[in-house]
Amino acid sequence: MVVGIKDSVKLAGISIVSCCAVFVCTLFLNYNIDLPAIKGRITTEAGMAMFDAQVLTGKVVVCVTGCCLVLTSAVMLLFYVKNYIDAHGKELGILKALGYSELKIARHFWVFGVSVLTGCAIGFAAAFLYLPDFYELQNEAGLFPELPVQFHPLLAFFLIVAPAMVFAVLSVLYAYGKLTKPVLDLLREKREYNLKYKKESTKELSFLQDLRRNTVRSKKSLVFFVTFLSFCFSAMVQMSTSMKDLSSEAMGFLIFAIGIILAFMTLFLSLSSVVKGNTKTIAMMKVFGYENTACGRAVFSGYRPFSYLGFALGTVYQYVLLKLTVSVLFKDIENLPEYRFDYKVCAITFVVFILVYEMVMYSYARQIRKLSVKHVMMES
Repeated sequence: MVVGIKDSVKLAGISIVSCCAVFVCTLFLNYNIDLPAIKGRITTEAGMAMFDAQVLTGKVVVCVTGCCLVLTSAVMLLFYVKNYIDAHGKELGILKALGYSELKIARHFWVFGVSVLTGCAIGFAAAFLYLPDFYELQNEAGLFPELPVQFHPLLAFFLIVAPAMVFAVLSVLYAYGKLTKPVLDLLREKREYNLKYKKESTKELSFLQDLRRNTVRSKKSLVFFVTFLSFCFSAMVQMSTSMKDLSSEAMGFLIFAIGIILAFMTLFLSLSSVVKGNTKTIAMMKVFGYENTACGRAVFSGYRPFSYLGFALGTVYQYVLLKLTVSVLFKDIENLPEYRFDYKVCAITFVVFILVYEMVMYSYARQIRKLSVKHVMMES
């Protein structure tokens, strides 16, 4: 299996997410590992209270941010592996027909783990260079003695090598599961639609309405991808804004910047995947004389409710998570502001979400409009 340039560009998104995850985790984990060295030298009650707060904050940030980003990377990776198998079904089917086993073919998918390795390595290196400034930032109040930065090889292994190995194995296992389908299904590039109707509708749908419904139902993985990444956009933007209010200004800005980058990137990837995943359908509609606006409404509008659902779930998730963190984990910390749901931030985030969603859709619609039907069919 050879991963082409286009596939490598797609995997760059996973590298960026992995980079941000390791960057945040390296800062707080390295700090929490070095921090106990000065515990015996802290003589004030305020210093000890700050010490406990810093340790707890590091654990919470790593668990919340790290786990969210790891899950995002895993979903993106599996989605791209599935897309690769769907797009190269004929080549993979020929290999199976020639006698290659599923495992022998699937083991080549370890290369997808390279994107994680690259992102993790860059994130760790960037974080380690920033650590001296981060240590000073954590001690803005001057309650701690000077804390030197230490390099921990074991931490580097668990944040660089281990994730790459895990994701490489995950790619191989997932590819193996997808390759167990019959050879003829791979050669025909048959999709697993599994369309089941509980009850026939008494109302006859128009062609465009029926096309929109079946397009969404036939691409369930794409529906999940759009919903999940809309969830990430909503949760990351609102959570980073709230954490900015609950922490120092500089630390809040750092978290906010990472959240914004990841949110826009994940949303852009999901929407671009929607467009690229339906170019063949659009091409067929153009052959039958449908206008570009009709094509867009019929194919793309079916994903809009799921993107809104993802946004709503992300809003609820970030509120419940931060509310529990502040009221349970940080209840003994003095002068910590009470966390309340920020309706203004939610409204602004929702408006930005809609603008980005529609702008990306419009941009890709213009690109597709310029493509010839022959070119689109050859690319699909």
